Amino acid sequence: MKIHKTGVWAAAIVLGMGLASCSQGGTSGGGAASPADSAAAAACALATAEDPGNAPAPTNVPTADNAPALEQKDTYNVAFSQNASNNPWRLAETASMQETADSLGYQMTVTDANNDQAKQIQDVRSLIAQNPDMLFIAPMTEQMAPVVVEAAEADIPVVLLDRQVDESVAIPGTHFVTVISSDFVQEGKRAAVQMARATGGNAKIIELEGTTGSSPANDRKKGFDEMIAECDGMEIVASQDADFTRNKGQQVTETLLQAHPDVNAIYAHNDEMALGAIAAIKAAGKVPGEDIFVVSVDGSKEAVQAIIDGDLYASVQCNPEFGPAAFDVMQRYAAGEAIPTAIINEDIVYTADNAEAELANAF
Repeated sequence: MKIHKTGVWAAAIVLGMGLASCSQGGTSGGGAASPADSAAAAACALATAEDPGNAPAPTNVPTADNAPALEQKDTYNVAFSQNASNNPWRLAETASMQETADSLGYQMTVTDANNDQAKQIQDVRSLIAQNPDMLFIAPMTEQMAPVVVEAAEADIPVVLLDRQVDESVAIPGTHFVTVISSDFVQEGKRAAVQMARATGGNAKIIELEGTTGSSPANDRKKGFDEMIAECDGMEIVASQDADFTRNKGQQVTETLLQAHPDVNAIYAHNDEMALGAIAAIKAAGKVPGEDIFVVSVDGSKEAVQAIIDGDLYASVQCNPEFGPAAFDVMQRYAAGEAIPTAIINEDIVYTADNAEAELANAF
């Protein structure tokens, strides 16, 4: 069975720019801007800007010419190191990988690090000892690079999924074949435009960050922070790690709302933290979507429903269904094709304009 990838671009990895994951077609949305201070809105072009869409694909993409080879054969024993299973996104990613492996008749061993980097390092070492034909890794943070190098030294080809590792340690095209991901910086920029539209360019913002040291946390922050700097009326008054989890998102929001009662916007690096923030807003006696606008990243079914309900303003999609693209890359690599060292997925934005139509497509 041959898999053909859809909706992905080959892209060069640029130093200092982390990449993410996601792939699903659709139309970009952008709900109407909410009433806000007219002077701030006039000074903020983002308040009336269109969704910037996916970043253009870079040219002159290097290929994986020096990574361990993969023999072409009818069936394979593969392994997948997942960093956590504590949210719907991770569960959907693992399910996609397993379903695709099963459909191809491949044996796949899956490990779950339970959001513990030390455990994931040991998981990967255990998988290396089993000598799989191909090793897929969803690294918890960029500090997973040394164990990626260990896999290459054991002559096992590696494909990274949804997060990057430190390229100064694990060299793209040598220590791993490619990273399949979304552009996290662009996700942050798209979220910033939605936040400006929601608040009319007049916002005191709490930023709920993802796991410290992870490429999505680093880059979703970078893109958002850089974009809102264009608007004098938009200010991040507090920014704190909430570890991509709903419970911590709620706890951190509760604390920060007490310290900053004039906040009218929350940017969360993923939907789980956003849904926790929405619970905290309601517990504080405020109305999400009226008193405080929330924008996030991922595009889970529960988040898209929250947009329909008026609790969440927008969510930038990050599709977790990596199975088809991951195994397509594996098959093409085994066939001797030149594989780019980065493959960037395309995503959409869920807003009130398209949430009902797209709900069935969300994970």
